Amino acid sequence: MSNTIFLISVAVIGGLFVTIQAQFMGVLDKNIGTIESVFITYGGGGLCVGVVMLLLRGGNLGSFQTVPLYALSSGIAGLVIVGSIGFVTPRLGLVPASTLLVAAQFISAALIDHFGLLGADIRLLTPSRICGMGVMMLGIWLIIRG
Repeated sequence: MSNTIFLISVAVIGGLFVTIQAQFMGVLDKNIGTIESVFITYGGGGLCVGVVMLLLRGGNLGSFQTVPLYALSSGIAGLVIVGSIGFVTPRLGLVPASTLLVAAQFISAALIDHFGLLGADIRLLTPSRICGMGVMMLGIWLIIRG
């Protein structure tokens, strides 16, 4: 049970920081542009994680050859995520932007799980998950129109 609480806590903290990052990137985007805000975000994050990796593991990247080739494009996917957050947030607002991003994430995650795509374990869509996505779509509609 304590492991579950820890995992939930990490997920909640991550979610909080997605919102904070979206707001910060929106400010950067408005002031200096989308590409520049992505550069600052990725450059700063890359520098920090590089230092931590070197200090904790000595920079051991030798095992990357065992990773499926498509997984190595996660950095490009991150650029799309960070760029879209920075671009959309100042134009739609934090709540609508976050709602759309999370809804798209949830629906695509459900499909990836259901079909076992990209190396995911199969976790079938259940009627309750489908109903939850329907409720989410209603919520998105209410938030966006509002």
